[in-house]
Amino acid sequence: VDAQADRGGLIGIFFMAATLAIVSFSCTGPLVGSALAGAATGDFGGPVAVMFGFSLALAIPFTLFSAFPGWLNSLPQSGGWLTSVKVVLGLLEIGFAFKFLSNADLVLQLGLLKRELFIAIWIAVALCIAIYLYGGLRFPHDSKLERMSVGRWSLGTVFLVLAIYMMPGMWGAPLNLISGFPPPMFYSEASGSVGTGGHGAGGQAYSGHVEARFRDYDEGLAAAKAEGKPMILDFTGWACVNCRKMEEQVWPNSEVVKYLTEEAVLVSLYVDERKALPEAEQRVEQFGGKDFRVRTVGNKWTYLQASRFGTNAQPFYVMIDHNGEALGSGVGYDPDPDKFIAFLKENMDRFKAGQ
Repeated sequence: VDAQADRGGLIGIFFMAATLAIVSFSCTGPLVGSALAGAATGDFGGPVAVMFGFSLALAIPFTLFSAFPGWLNSLPQSGGWLTSVKVVLGLLEIGFAFKFLSNADLVLQLGLLKRELFIAIWIAVALCIAIYLYGGLRFPHDSKLERMSVGRWSLGTVFLVLAIYMMPGMWGAPLNLISGFPPPMFYSEASGSVGTGGHGAGGQAYSGHVEARFRDYDEGLAAAKAEGKPMILDFTGWACVNCRKMEEQVWPNSEVVKYLTEEAVLVSLYVDERKALPEAEQRVEQFGGKDFRVRTVGNKWTYLQASRFGTNAQPFYVMIDHNGEALGSGVGYDPDPDKFIAFLKENMDRFKAGQ
C-alpha cells in the first residue's frame, strides 16, 4: 500500500491516507474499539471524551503545519539519528507485541506467556536497546558513531536501569513501578494457576498478593452465607491494566489483606472470560434498549455489573450482603490504599449493623 502512495495525484494521496490508517489504527484500534463498546452499553461521557481526544491528537500536527508551513523547514533533517530512532522503536515494538500476546494469553488462559517469561523477554529487549544506544550493537544501515551524545547516553542508561529493575521480578518480587504491565502475580510458573475457573488458592495471601477464593457469584454467595461474612465482588478483566495495579499496589496493604482474606469472601468476576456458558444458561437480555447476548462467562458478569450496578468499567468493587444486595456504593480504580480501606470499613460496619 505504501508503494502505491508514490504514484502521485489523487490516487497517491488516497493510498498515503490508507497507509496512515493501517499503521496508526493497528495501535489505536483497541482503544477506539473499547470506547465504542462502552457507547453501545449506554455510557456516552467516557467514549465521547476518548474519541474527541483521539481525533484531536490526530488532527493537531496536520493543522499546525498547514497554518505554519514554515515550521516544516525547521524540522531536523533525516540521517543517522533517524536510523537510531527507528531501531529503538522497532525493538520496543517487539516488546509491545509480546504485551498484546500476553493479553490474549491471559484472556484465553493458554499458559503460554507466564509472568517470568514475559519479564525475561522485556529484560532482553531493554538490554538490547541499551547496548545498541551505547554502540555495542550495530545494524547494516547504521552510521558510524563518532561520539555519544548526552541524550543517547541518558536514554541508554534509562533502559539499562529498567532491565536491572525488572530482574528481581523473575523470582517473584513485586514490580510496583510497572505494575499492571506484566502478567499478574498469580499467573506465574510458581503458582501454576491456569484455567482455575472455580476457586483459587483459598483466598490466602502469598508473596504480598491476594487471590480471590472464588470466580463465580453463586459459589461465593453460598460460602459467604455459610461463614457469616459479606461478599466482595471484584469485577475485573484478564487484560485490565488498572485491575492489576489495584491488586499489586493496594491489595498487599496489611489492613486490606485482613479484610479480603478474613473478614469477607472475595469473588473475582472476569468480564472478558471467554469460556462458553452451558446452552441452558445462554440467553438474550434486554439492556439499554438493545439485545445483549449472554453467551460466555464474561458476558454473564458484564451483564450483571451493567444491569445491577449501572457501570461497565473495571475494576469495580462492591460489598454484598446475604440477600445479594449492595451494602453501599461501589468503587473503581483508585491507587490510594486509605480510600479503599475506608470503603471496606464503611461497608463492613453496615453489614455488622444489619445482622
